[in-house]
Amino acid sequence: MAGIKDWNEDDRPREKLLLKGTNALSNSELLAILINNGTKDKSAVELAKELLQKANNNLQQLANLTIKEMLQLKVKGLGPAKAVSIAAALELGIRRDTTIYTKPQVFSSKDIAAFLKAKYQYTKHEVFIVMYLNNANKILHHEIISEGGITGTVADPRIIFKHALANNATSIILSHNHPSGSLKPSKQDTLLTEKIKHGALLLDIKVLDHIIVSEEGYYSFADEGFL
Repeated sequence: MAGIKDWNEDDRPREKLLLKGTNALSNSELLAILINNGTKDKSAVELAKELLQKANNNLQQLANLTIKEMLQLKVKGLGPAKAVSIAAALELGIRRDTTIYTKPQVFSSKDIAAFLKAKYQYTKHEVFIVMYLNNANKILHHEIISEGGITGTVADPRIIFKHALANNATSIILSHNHPSGSLKPSKQDTLLTEKIKHGALLLDIKVLDHIIVSEEGYYSFADEGFL
């Protein structure tokens, strides 16, 4: 079977990218460049197509896989080195999206939700993140406070306030993702929000919002009138 080097120049992924730019390449062709070379039976593009098919032709689903999970797809010719290259490239894409949506100043729930969705909406386990802001609503710092399983995570208010004081924050925005896809706040979400809100008042810190994100969108406690 002919390899990429034996193809017509217009069909070779690397040459095609140089001649026509990244937009001219399919997902499998871009992945083929990362895979670099195929096997004696399959080209890099064919390996890439097989990998994509096993991830339901969904790049986000592929990006969510660990190296171990990617190797468990049993794509012959895809070893640890190739899997690492693919995972690294996909992570760069996620970080690029995060950078695009990061704003130094927050004006609405949409600003925070865009950042959170870019980074956490497809995470398989629940993550609780807190944004720390100053009087001008500029983000001073953001931090993952806790990580849990598929169904939930527990955030310790003491840790949240410790970081708030350390960063001289005058307000905070609570946030977490729902791997289930549901945007409906749980009873625990509501109780935790109230608990942190009341504790923050004692420290003269405002809780501006609590935002839940998933692949379905986002939910804002403030927008819904609960804060």
